[in-house]
Formats: sequence, C-alpha cells, structure tokens
Amino acid sequence: MDSNAKEQYLKIALAAFGGIFLLVYPLSLIWPSGWVWHGGEGIYYLQMICGIYAVLGVYLIAAARNPSAYRSVISFTVWSSIVHAAIMAAQVINDTRETGHLVGDVPALLVVAGVLWFLSPRGNDAATTA
Repeated sequence: MDSNAKEQYLKIALAAFGGIFLLVYPLSLIWPSGWVWHGGEGIYYLQMICGIYAVLGVYLIAAARNPSAYRSVISFTVWSSIVHAAIMAAQVINDTRETGHLVGDVPALLVVAGVLWFLSPRGNDAATTA
C-alpha cells in the first residue's frame, strides 16, 4: 500500500475510532458485560473513563484532518490501548465474572492499536519510536 493510500485510510480510521470513543457510554448501556466493569457498580469509574475516552475521541477526530500534526496523540492512542487491553485481560484471568471483556473492550482496544500502528507513517514517527 502506498503512503497516500495509507494516509487516507489513517484519516478514516482516526475519524471512525474517534467517533467510537465518543460512544463508549452508549456502548456500555447496550452491552454492559462487554464494556462495563464490576456489573455497573462504581458508576464514578464509568463516568471518568467515558470522559477520558470522549476527550481522546475529539482529539482523534481532529487528528484525522492532519495526522502528521498529531503524531503524539496517535502514538498515545496506540500504546495506551495496548497497555489498557493487557491490564484488562490480566484482570479477567483473576475475575471470571468479567469474561465478557475478552470479546468486548479488550479486542476492540487491540484492533484500534493495530490499525493505527499499521497505518501510521514509518521513520521518525512517534507511534513507532515511543
């Protein structure tokens, strides 16, 4: 895939993932076992995580206009998604009540990380050197 096509796909992915991140709260209402931890107890946690992902979603949508100007945001999204997914997967191993996350937010975060990593430009890009 040439660099122009990759950049176009990256722009689409950034806008799509940004939109999805803005929808974390509605997703938690539609499919709680795949998106909400602790059976919905601890509503403060859900509000905080939804707020963080909403802000990140806005930045990803902004990045879709000019990805090279938002390399650090893209890099943060890649690496924080990997770390977040790994921590959640480890927690599921110790808490079998949360197994729905292995088909919900854990793979979703790995898809986000993988797609953005693959489409990010190589070289001195922050997403490949962080």
